[in-house]
Amino acid sequence: MDIRTYQQQHVAWDQFLAQSRNGAFFFKRGYMDYHADRFQDASLWIEKEGQVLAMLPASRDGDTIVSHGGLSFGGLVMSARLGAADVKALFEQLRDYWAAMGIKKLIYKPIPHIYHSMPSEEDLYALFRLGARTMRVDVSTTIMQESRLRLSKGRKHALSKAAKAGVTIRKSDDYASCWQILTDNLQARHGTSPTHSLQEISLLASRCPEISLYMAYLHEQPIAGVVMFDFGRVAHTQYIAPSPVAREVGAVDLLLETLISEVYADKPYFNFGISTCHNGLSFNEGLCAQKEMFGGRTTTLQWLEMDCV
Repeated sequence: MDIRTYQQQHVAWDQFLAQSRNGAFFFKRGYMDYHADRFQDASLWIEKEGQVLAMLPASRDGDTIVSHGGLSFGGLVMSARLGAADVKALFEQLRDYWAAMGIKKLIYKPIPHIYHSMPSEEDLYALFRLGARTMRVDVSTTIMQESRLRLSKGRKHALSKAAKAGVTIRKSDDYASCWQILTDNLQARHGTSPTHSLQEISLLASRCPEISLYMAYLHEQPIAGVVMFDFGRVAHTQYIAPSPVAREVGAVDLLLETLISEVYADKPYFNFGISTCHNGLSFNEGLCAQKEMFGGRTTTLQWLEMDCV
């Protein structure tokens, strides 16, 4: 197989991504390239006889390749033509390719199985055979729609409270109001800011129709927002922004339940994101429990480390 560096072939890149068996929309170049100034792109094409068989969204940090430094997960994006033996041989070839470039280490964040349109874990076996080590595991709460657990009594009470208060839910383009709520909330509770600035999320939403904003209103005033990423098989809550008023009247519960049971009911999975930090070693059990009360259980995001020398 021939390994080639990505050279601004964004149309062909996105076309292969759309046909792959495990790609995610935020591997589109319009999404990845928005932070090209912060992450040195090291993405690769894998071809055989002129046909693209796989792509690797990746960035370089000194003598380390990361798949991808600016994304929650990365990993080898594959066509259905690749089998386990092919992928094993490819990673052996990649290791030698990177070693010849002076790369000492690969940090690999495999695409979680819920995002696959067909089984696509050949990379995990290949990396195991090459001595890769697990360096991080994050807990992510996911609802499998066809076997969703019942809502907890606390969630049902909050939904009733929101309905009685007259909270309404609708899709919105008012990212400014959402980001004000989100920023105030993160500063007050954690002393942090959103990963994306208002300008960045607005840009990404303009480029990617898979990104949507839904807001909760009380007396026509926005009191909470959720930014959704639609990955095809998975609906993912990228940001949840509750105001103090929203917490009092159960607006976030109603907003999330509307998204789960109505807006994205046709998706096999609804994912809330992680409840861990500090490389997976700090577990926010309370936050995880709140997500589980909507009827979900754990999927994981992994980081693997492989030596290239």
